Amino acid sequence: MDKALKPMWESLVFRGVAGILFGIAAVFWPALTLVVLVYIFSIYILVSGLINIVQSIMDLAKKRSWFLTMLLGIAELGIGVYLVRHPGVTFATFILLAGLILIARGVFEVVVALTEEPSATYKTLMVIGGVLSVVVGIVILLQPAAGGVAFVWILGLYALITGPIWIAIALDVKRELEAGNGRKR
Repeated sequence: MDKALKPMWESLVFRGVAGILFGIAAVFWPALTLVVLVYIFSIYILVSGLINIVQSIMDLAKKRSWFLTMLLGIAELGIGVYLVRHPGVTFATFILLAGLILIARGVFEVVVALTEEPSATYKTLMVIGGVLSVVVGIVILLQPAAGGVAFVWILGLYALITGPIWIAIALDVKRELEAGNGRKR
């Protein structure tokens, strides 16, 4: 396997594991205080942002979507840093930031899936994850009165669903990389 591409699939696994861990924390401890939830979500979104930025740099010459990946990574990093620096944000501000980043991420994932030429599995998983992200973001933004526990469960369930999707995408990328190396021999 190409050593330069190996970190790509490994970073997708890392993103999936981070999502699952965030989801477990949110679903099984829904009574977390807002400050703790903000920190946990901040770590999750910072990890995602860093992975997106690194991935965009790695994809610079190979994919047309590297710029979108970079923009999403910068946006996620910005929101993550803002939340870490302002853990006492109001619940309304937190809902707004979480909803907006989920919608942006979802739109990005669908656009990448439809414009790039990945495998059918990759494309399908990206579209499913992207649509789910947009739906969850819209639900969060349109139902801010749903309250703390419902909001936390929605975010947690989203992370528990998309975490395994990212791991599946990573395994598909790894399989494609190994198949490509097998053809070169």
